[in-house]
Amino acid sequence: MRIVIDIDECIGCGQCEQIAPEVFELREDSMAYVLNETPAESLAGKVDEAIEECPTAAISRKA
Repeated sequence: MRIVIDIDECIGCGQCEQIAPEVFELREDSMAYVLNETPAESLAGKVDEAIEECPTAAISRKA
């Protein structure tokens, strides 16, 4: 599974980066980016939390 961010939905709040900085990064353009589309299984809990906490549901997993 790949982690993706819908840039049309992202508001750049940085919540995902705070939860999982190994996977997400907020850049100068105030948008979140995925640093690692296929993170290690050990990061699954953090990724799940970031997906749940995203206020606009911009983060998802794709097959």
